[in-house]
Amino acid sequence: MPRSSATRTSWSFDSKRVAQGEPLVELRDISLKFVSYFDKQYSLKRAALDLILRRSGPAPTSEFWALSNINLRIAKGERIGIVGSNGAGKSTLLRLLSRIYPPTSGSIRVRGSIAPLIEMGAGFNPELSGNENILLNGAMLGISKVEMQKKVDGIFEFTGLREFADLPLKYYSSGMYMRLAFAIATEIEPDILLIDESLGTGDAAFVDKAKARITGLLDRSNVVVIVSHDMTALRELCERGLWMHKGRIIADGPIDQIVDDYLTQSFSLASA
Repeated sequence: MPRSSATRTSWSFDSKRVAQGEPLVELRDISLKFVSYFDKQYSLKRAALDLILRRSGPAPTSEFWALSNINLRIAKGERIGIVGSNGAGKSTLLRLLSRIYPPTSGSIRVRGSIAPLIEMGAGFNPELSGNENILLNGAMLGISKVEMQKKVDGIFEFTGLREFADLPLKYYSSGMYMRLAFAIATEIEPDILLIDESLGTGDAAFVDKAKARITGLLDRSNVVVIVSHDMTALRELCERGLWMHKGRIIADGPIDQIVDDYLTQSFSLASA
């Protein structure tokens, strides 16, 4: 697995009310380097022995910059769609905002709560029921059991999974996983919602409900950042677009213009 190392970084999280004009998210000169090691089986036990015996660990075989010199400000109420080819750094940027990856350099300031809808079921325990996983995810997001229990009915009403509430998640289909994860993330009404490629999953009726729910969140002045290859969905849901290429933001502007430019270049490359 690639690993990142954090040096010369600054991370700030502030849950206080945001003053008028202040961005909810601010990234300054953010870069992220991944390092791959030759020995993929390098374990914690071996690392401890190497330290005790003063042996050198496995030498890195390659490294690359997944993100380079990212500067980004996101204000309250913004809907941002991120486009780019595979490997452009779109999902990596969301994982960095979610604090899954620490930056190698630069500074990040986040004002408000974040709900990442990135890897479906990543925070789920398949042995627990749907109802129990709702409470578990609430605890992971810092919400008390009492407060999360008040949201259970709304989550099951949105997902249509009430009859499966007491069924262990290991018996849920991937679509049911997705619906439950999406409902939890949006029911808690986070300040910042990060979505990675989930809008195209599921039946058409649920996709329409998901889009309407995101629009409702934005009406309450929350931020939504979406990574998707569904250009129609991005046009419908977003006002601002970011175009990423090789770990950099190469264009930032109105979503229609960003999508048009991206599709024009993609078509040109495919025709070449």
